[in-house]
Amino acid sequence: MFFRMIRGAFTRQRGKMLMIALTIALGASLATAMLNVMFDVGDKVAQELKTYGANITVVPKAASVLDNLYEVEGGDAAEGAYLREDELGKIKTIFWAFNIVDYAPFIDTDASLADGREVNVVGTWFNHYMALPTGETLNTGVQNLRTWWDITEGRWLDESQPDDANACMVGASVAAAAGIRAGDSIRLQGPRAGTTLTVVGVYDSGDSADDQIYAPLAQVQKLSNTAGCVSSIEVSALTTPDNELALRAAKDPKSLSASQYETWYCTAYVSSICFQIQEVITDAVASPVRQVADSEGAIMEKTQLLMILITILALVGSGLGISNLVTASVMERSNEIGLMKAIGANDRAITGLVLTEIVIVGIVGAVIGYFAGFGFAQIIGHSVFGSAIEMKAMVIPIVAVLVVVVTLVGSIPAVRTLLRLDPTVVLHGR
Repeated sequence: MFFRMIRGAFTRQRGKMLMIALTIALGASLATAMLNVMFDVGDKVAQELKTYGANITVVPKAASVLDNLYEVEGGDAAEGAYLREDELGKIKTIFWAFNIVDYAPFIDTDASLADGREVNVVGTWFNHYMALPTGETLNTGVQNLRTWWDITEGRWLDESQPDDANACMVGASVAAAAGIRAGDSIRLQGPRAGTTLTVVGVYDSGDSADDQIYAPLAQVQKLSNTAGCVSSIEVSALTTPDNELALRAAKDPKSLSASQYETWYCTAYVSSICFQIQEVITDAVASPVRQVADSEGAIMEKTQLLMILITILALVGSGLGISNLVTASVMERSNEIGLMKAIGANDRAITGLVLTEIVIVGIVGAVIGYFAGFGFAQIIGHSVFGSAIEMKAMVIPIVAVLVVVVTLVGSIPAVRTLLRLDPTVVLHGR
């Protein structure tokens, strides 16, 4: 009898039940989409932010001390303080090696052009191929770290081309002042030696790099007689936003307990990645670029908060819709419910019947909403991030619990109306 009554309710109120299912499906789809995106958005936002440069700088310890004491650029103040080029591959051996997206070494020196004009020359990697100690390979360099550079003439220097070993790229300001064009050969005279390089490209960086010339690392080491040395390293890493533990550890890791230290060390905080880099690079100090690191954390936190708020609002809207629809359904069935009470059905049995109907409709709506929501998540992923959103298994129980709670809470007004029905009044048509 119980199931016959449920089947009869679905038959007589197909329109209402369909509307309730669609309302639940809408809420479930938005919750599914937002939660899947929220759980997957951290890495994608971080990857997008990596296009705006490095978030960690590594310098020699002596240069860092002088910079902190005298507020000068360590590379200039600490002449002779360098990092070892042969240790660069060790950066990809730390615990969070897979979070190191790109990095590049730098060394600079002052040189003069053939007309006597003074210019700063920066040696670095462009798209450097590395065989790592782990057996893996890596292509990294400023081509990945300076994606905002506009190549106004020529092309990027390509280290895989043998001819580009004696090439360089010239900043827009230098090129305009000295009349240099892509394809020209320029003579550079450094403190220790001179060299002739072919200009393969002119770039517009929009910052002080426009006043510099970028060349392969080996060429600038030759000009400054610093073979095997670099003055700094820029690292782009995927990081987790800092919390109180990370801030404490950044000040003094020794202040942490053993369990806190393990948690901090095994979480991709920018401070823990810096600490691990210092462990593998001799006499180095790794520091976060705070403007970049803090911005990444703030953007990800605000993005996740936005997703949560949208989910809450969607569920509240679904709850209100469910409340109105179920209440209307109960009022339409007032004669039926009044008759059931008149022949002896108690409030618990009638409430169980109505809630069972709503739960069945809710399950159907939740299943439809989940798959629709995952489709919405893919649309968001491809339109915003250019890649698919990964289906997170944890979203299924979360959405299921949310749908049950919203459905039951939304049914409370209808249940209260049902319990207040007086069979005598209802059956007399009043």
